[in-house]
Amino acid sequence: MLSFCVDSAKHYREAVKTAEKILLSYSKPANIIVAGMGGSGIGGELLKDQARNKATVPIEVSRGYSLPAYANENSLVIIISYSGETEESLSAFYDAAKRNCMIHCISSGGSLLEFAEKLNVPYLRVPSGMPPRAALPYLFTPLLKSLEKMKIISSVSEGLSEAINLLERISNENAPEKPAHENLSKNLALGIDGTVPAVYGFGIYRSVAQRFKQQFNENSKIPSKWEFFPELNHNEIVGWEKARNLAKHFSAIFIRDKSESNEIRNRIETTKALMHPDSKMFEVWSRGKCALARMLSTICIGDFASVYLAILRKVDPTPVKTIELLKEKMRETGAKEKIIRELELLAASR
Repeated sequence: MLSFCVDSAKHYREAVKTAEKILLSYSKPANIIVAGMGGSGIGGELLKDQARNKATVPIEVSRGYSLPAYANENSLVIIISYSGETEESLSAFYDAAKRNCMIHCISSGGSLLEFAEKLNVPYLRVPSGMPPRAALPYLFTPLLKSLEKMKIISSVSEGLSEAINLLERISNENAPEKPAHENLSKNLALGIDGTVPAVYGFGIYRSVAQRFKQQFNENSKIPSKWEFFPELNHNEIVGWEKARNLAKHFSAIFIRDKSESNEIRNRIETTKALMHPDSKMFEVWSRGKCALARMLSTICIGDFASVYLAILRKVDPTPVKTIELLKEKMRETGAKEKIIRELELLAASR
């Protein structure tokens, strides 16, 4: 898992080459829905935030078995499942096919690409052999390139180029051989060790905070939570009011940006001042010029920190035994087999 952090720039370079293979002949959609779960689905959240002020059509993320009611033949539905076997994603694929949506699949293989071929749905096959959360470069980059090719967003190539160069520097700065006093990620891991980290983002860092939380869950094997400004000032902040002894069990990580608006800066500083004095507070400042570079540079810090925290806690960051156990239990329900049968019937009827 640590090697995926160290080699993040290399993986994004390879992901750009892979994404160049995308061929989509769809007309401009009325809306875009990204359907995916966990490490496969976070790319959709990042896309939604990155494209919020750029995309000419609405983008939504669907994390479940079915699509929103408005999904129809004018919707572009991008199904992402790294393994190709995620039952929620296969169900969303069936739902999209039934509604005659425009569909694009991104996966390393499995049932998803099998049925994409049977139903003549365009797809991109990405490299296999990684944990889904480590495959983020191969799952997020194609989303950006797809929308760029459809002329829904622009300047993706330039943003990725800046991000890759920046990731090389950040990976070197946070590499295993760098001691903690010179290593932001190690220092962050040491600071939050023994606490439940609450990660606070804003704007384009809403989904970045979500990624931090997921990485602490899966890599560090700890509970974590995430919220975002200004919404958290209308609820979350009150949770610290009477935290008393609970406060020492939590830490707060604020994602910052030198270009953050005065309104957001004032909210962050005021929130910090109002929080319990026993609370551990940390800041992670983004780097880079364009939004994409700033997002990915911050994610890199969080990814490293989650692995270093796992090492501190003497746990292997790579396996996710609880998820595998849950999947085994879910197989007993027969839900996935039912979805596969429905897809087979649909493929046979077309």
